[in-house]
Amino acid sequence: ERAEQTARQIGERGVALEADVREGPQVEAMIEEILRRFGRLDIVVNNAGIVRDRTLKKLSAEDWQAVIDTNLTGVYNVCKAAAERLSDGGRIINLSSISAAVGFFGQANYAAAKAGVTGLTKVLSRELAKRRITVNAVAPGVILTEMGQTIPETARAEMLKLIPLGRFGEPDEVAGVILFLASDLASYVTGQILHVNGGWYG
Repeated sequence: ERAEQTARQIGERGVALEADVREGPQVEAMIEEILRRFGRLDIVVNNAGIVRDRTLKKLSAEDWQAVIDTNLTGVYNVCKAAAERLSDGGRIINLSSISAAVGFFGQANYAAAKAGVTGLTKVLSRELAKRRITVNAVAPGVILTEMGQTIPETARAEMLKLIPLGRFGEPDEVAGVILFLASDLASYVTGQILHVNGGWYG
């Protein structure tokens, strides 16, 4: 629904397409439909993600795999399908997380997946550089999205003590960094992980 609402706001050049990023053929079909409708592909933002927070003792193989499949394999599937079809000079922007660097308690699956995204980003930045395609990642800290809103109050208070700016981030503050990486201003930026975390580095 939100994707459709955003597409309506964009106007006739906006369209909402659905695909399960865990499924390579669905992603391929989505990319082909984009090319059919618009004739080219310039920017890819990989922001699909889920959480299944558990300590290792309670973390089932199913919950481990669900997060890896969506948060890491999904990024691979989209990058794989998009890379050869991207216009020269295009952009790939992946979403990593502060959890990949800090290793939040109970997020073994999530942190591992996002650390994988960081590594994948750096590798692809080298492999696609010959076509002037830049590949970067944004690593948000605690952001007041729906996911961020679910953090218990006691945990919030402890987290705020670790953030030098003394507050949580807003979604628009992450979007602004993504917009920068997608723009011509970032044409010489690649292989970078831009942290948007209010100064929380460990």
